[in-house]
Amino acid sequence: MTALLITVDTELSSSLHQRGVDLEDNVRRSIWAEAQGQPFGIGWQMDLLDRHGLKGVFFLDPMPALVHGPAFLKPIVGAIVARGHEVQMHIHTEWLAWAKHSPVGGRQGRNIGDFTLDDQIILLGLARQLLEDVGAPAITAFRAGNFGANDDTLRALAAIGIVWDSSVNPAYLGRECGISADPAQVGATRKLGVAELPVSGIADRPGGFRPAQICAMSAAEMRAGLRHAAREGHDAFTVVTHSFEMLSRDRQRPNGTVIARFEALCREADRLPAVHGAGFNDLPVDLADRPTRLFSRVAPNRLRTGLRVAGQAWATWRYEHRLVPA
Repeated sequence: MTALLITVDTELSSSLHQRGVDLEDNVRRSIWAEAQGQPFGIGWQMDLLDRHGLKGVFFLDPMPALVHGPAFLKPIVGAIVARGHEVQMHIHTEWLAWAKHSPVGGRQGRNIGDFTLDDQIILLGLARQLLEDVGAPAITAFRAGNFGANDDTLRALAAIGIVWDSSVNPAYLGRECGISADPAQVGATRKLGVAELPVSGIADRPGGFRPAQICAMSAAEMRAGLRHAAREGHDAFTVVTHSFEMLSRDRQRPNGTVIARFEALCREADRLPAVHGAGFNDLPVDLADRPTRLFSRVAPNRLRTGLRVAGQAWATWRYEHRLVPA
């Protein structure tokens, strides 16, 4: 059986905050993703997952609590936990620029990997405490904002007792992601004391990688990737989305193309008997310690890639530039 991990990076927008948007409006637009009188954020996502018997992993960023206080986190955590989904830890360190009291002596950086090991231990320990203090069950997994982790991040996670990391996205290796990982690695591996489960994906061109992110991959590409993982018996297939990803970039209207992709993924997972929805707490603790198996990714297909490029262009035209009423 292949575990399908549908992971949702759940975060406030630092750019909206910088533009003067208040906390309540930022939560409404970024977490619940309300647009045109309807929600398309984590509540809508959980509704869809529940209908198909799937589980969501909500990587929640608590760093805005350094600016606004932690009370805003409680209803978010409560909603996720009450419905049987998983809260895990996310971090966007750019919020330190507005922190009332800096936990790291005023030092700043866009990504967690910009900090020393000692500072990372402090920041990650604080993030975990903030989440658990408002009702999150014990945090066991982490993903860096912008995938901006490095090897010291894994050392810091191991130092504070976090079991899983999912900060390796091969599309970001050598850029924001400074973890010394093999871009061809498909399954979980043990690295610097932490079990590393990379973001899944497909080869969309020779030597290329397309991450399994709802806004980045067409429904056909996602279906091909998930079916391939099930056929090969991959231990896990890890999908990425965001709490606000069903909206246009300005968060003013729903993006029908992205919504349709998420719905298609859930339908496909529901009908595949070799796939089951899971969170990190459902994975075997020794998964990363098992003998390495040579898993592969879906091979490139020009037609499939071309259709995605065309569909992406249409969606951008319709939902971003508003040349056609959405």
